[in-house]
Amino acid sequence: MDVQLTDHCGTKTGLKTSNVNAKVTAGSGSAQGNNRTKKTRRGKRGKRRRGKKPKDEPPPYLPPEAEEGNIEYKLKLVNPTQYRFEHLATQLKWRLQEGRGEAVYQIGVEDNGLLVGLSDADMRASLKTLKRMAEKVGADITLLREREVDYGIERSCRKIAEVLVRKVPDDQQFLDLRVAVLGNVDSGKSTLLGVLTQGELDNGRGRARLNLFRHLHEIQSGRTSSISFEILGFNSKGEVVNYSDSRSAEEICESSSKMITFMDLAGHHKYLKTTIFGLTSYCPDFAMLVVGANTGIVGTTREHLGLAMALKVPIFVVVSKVDVCVCGSGARGALERTLRQLERLLKQPGCAKVPLLVANADDAVTAAQQFTQSHSVTPIFTLSSVTGENLDLLKVFLNVLPPLSNSKEQEELMQQLTEFQVDEIYSVPEVGTVVGGTLYSGVCGEGERLVVGPTDDGRFLRLRVLSMQRNRSSCRVLRAGQAATLALGNFPRTLLRKGMVMVSPKMNPTICWRFEAAVVLLFHAKTFRRGFQVTVHVGNVRQTATVECLHGKEELRTGESAVVCFRFLKHPEYLRLGAKLLFREGVTKGIGHVAQLLSDLNTPDQNHTHNNNNNNIA
Repeated sequence: MDVQLTDHCGTKTGLKTSNVNAKVTAGSGSAQGNNRTKKTRRGKRGKRRRGKKPKDEPPPYLPPEAEEGNIEYKLKLVNPTQYRFEHLATQLKWRLQEGRGEAVYQIGVEDNGLLVGLSDADMRASLKTLKRMAEKVGADITLLREREVDYGIERSCRKIAEVLVRKVPDDQQFLDLRVAVLGNVDSGKSTLLGVLTQGELDNGRGRARLNLFRHLHEIQSGRTSSISFEILGFNSKGEVVNYSDSRSAEEICESSSKMITFMDLAGHHKYLKTTIFGLTSYCPDFAMLVVGANTGIVGTTREHLGLAMALKVPIFVVVSKVDVCVCGSGARGALERTLRQLERLLKQPGCAKVPLLVANADDAVTAAQQFTQSHSVTPIFTLSSVTGENLDLLKVFLNVLPPLSNSKEQEELMQQLTEFQVDEIYSVPEVGTVVGGTLYSGVCGEGERLVVGPTDDGRFLRLRVLSMQRNRSSCRVLRAGQAATLALGNFPRTLLRKGMVMVSPKMNPTICWRFEAAVVLLFHAKTFRRGFQVTVHVGNVRQTATVECLHGKEELRTGESAVVCFRFLKHPEYLRLGAKLLFREGVTKGIGHVAQLLSDLNTPDQNHTHNNNNNNIA
């Protein structure tokens, strides 16, 4: 929703707090508006006449209501008849389905977006009716904000309300959003996640991050070298659910209607391949770039921002450690200097982002809604994991943040055949071999029979899924887009590797040694030509490939694009047409997408490879 808010940001940074289409006064701005009105009334008679609002000035408005999506406009909901109430409840059910369990109601707004507003009595009655509607469909409501609509001195001020409606959790069908956490080493990523998920502030020496580390050397050095997952839940009323009041992940899942899964990625440059694997393989919905207020934009910060933008992952920024910049000579200047650095970086032609500083809860709600509507908007939070300053604003943002995909796209993926990406492999005592990853398409249930591959010789092997866990709690059905771990029993772990896929036998999966990709060379010190070897990242596939040829060109320089033919060195892989591709080697980097799969006989073939047929399913 585009609403004009008061600018709470300091003038030194020049950051905006909102992007405006509607002329509505909110928060402290409404009080200022009332003061201006009183001054106008006390002025001279001539000024009083001129102070009247011109009749031809357009009233405040929002974009017209869309038939699809989870946003509904209602002028008022006062004493509906039984027939009307049933119709309203059915409409709410549809909006919840469109938002995958979440809907936003704008009360006091006409269907064309005109902000009419309601009196206090009508607003109370409308919210009471909306609560009855929500209870009928098994949901709760949360009042996000109320604002006054000022039509000038000729009419009294009326209010509009923005209400979040969220389904009560039912059989683990909570909304799950994945957030990749990026940033330079020692910027406070793991500490921030520890504070969010454990519910306890840090002691200033990194105590909050200890529960996130997976290896001894991480605890000793304080630096993340692997990918760890942490969860933060919100119940149907918008309240935080974490380990502070829940003993296990299973309890968090049972109590939550919305789940935020954080992927803590490595910040050190020597672990860059692990960070890229997390961004390409786990398909994050959003990325959170953490910047230390005392250090500014250093190390891998720019590189991580560039990776997220290259993969088209919407990104928001958290400036941490503001407690360090509270006292001391020049300390406050360090925070302002970091904000100015961020503003310049985000506004560069290569980024073309609109920085939006979040200063209060109202800004956080606006930022969450504009963030998904326009990926150019980049919310910026300034907070401390030690004092807890502005930590609540980040929680409000995550609570309101809607999913990127709608229910129609989700249904289309679920109608396709099963395809599960293998990202992690474990051996669990008394359980056997366990694989972790993301279900790209289809629906997978307990007892499902799939094939996994390709092996080094291009075959797919039969197996059976014995049980599944999602966010460390058991589940019976897995749907497209959800991440989980699957138990395979006594299936030999040595036959599995990262980058494999588990698919339905009906799919007749294809593999390839060679493929063509339309690429853009982001950077190369000299020229990119035939025979050059790079590490290719396509989804969960990570393997060295050789450049066989460049179509129409002999060589490629920084910023140029071409269709390039790659050949894998070690073993064949399973690729999807159109999949995003990222390749690197030292300082050399490029992006693109898979344009065509090739057989090993030097003939283009998008559907088969030389050893792809049902005989290769063992």
